[in-house]
Amino acid sequence: MSFLPDLGIFTMGMWSIGLGALGAAVTGIVIANTDLFLSKPENATLEFLEEIELKSLGSEQRTFKAGELWKKNGAVIMAVRRPGCFLCREEASELSSLKPQLSKLGVPLYAVVKEKIGTEVEDFQPYFKGEIFLDEKKGFYGPRRRKMMVSGFFRYGVWQNFFRAWKSGYSGNLEGEGFTLGGVYVIGAGRQGVLLEHREKEFGDKVNLPSVLEAAEKIKPQAS
Repeated sequence: MSFLPDLGIFTMGMWSIGLGALGAAVTGIVIANTDLFLSKPENATLEFLEEIELKSLGSEQRTFKAGELWKKNGAVIMAVRRPGCFLCREEASELSSLKPQLSKLGVPLYAVVKEKIGTEVEDFQPYFKGEIFLDEKKGFYGPRRRKMMVSGFFRYGVWQNFFRAWKSGYSGNLEGEGFTLGGVYVIGAGRQGVLLEHREKEFGDKVNLPSVLEAAEKIKPQAS
């Protein structure tokens, strides 16, 4: 009696394992490209946003409540996922293209970052025509903070965004935490409330610029 394994059975077993692994990989990619399993954002209320603690990054550093930013004239605020990210730099640059129209409306443009590493904020500033503040507690990334992990790199839309930004000449680095998703807010003056809230669905999911302007035009400045 031979104790050698049957070569045919062994080959079939290897094929089964290979096909099973391939099937699992395909299933994983399909799931990664559906929105069904993406964490859903929780809308931020004005009461939540105005109590967020921010820190200035200039020579005279101070800590203040975010509500100060839009109290009189409202504001457009970008919650930056990662200053060194070339996708974030692309969106910052495009938002900054609205600066002339926003200035005519008297609406300021701001950004918040969740960490300050080396010269990352300074290197980001050329792409963003507004003041940048530090949001260490990640308030503008909540109330329910969402992350996109490695599965994001299997999403077709993410690779489209990568190619779009790369083709436009943007570059970046890998410094800092870049999995916590960001967004863009348009907040009215005083108690007017949140007029637009864009939450990044995936890496490079940009806000619609006409929607930002449309929301900014609804802001009613408060009398001094």
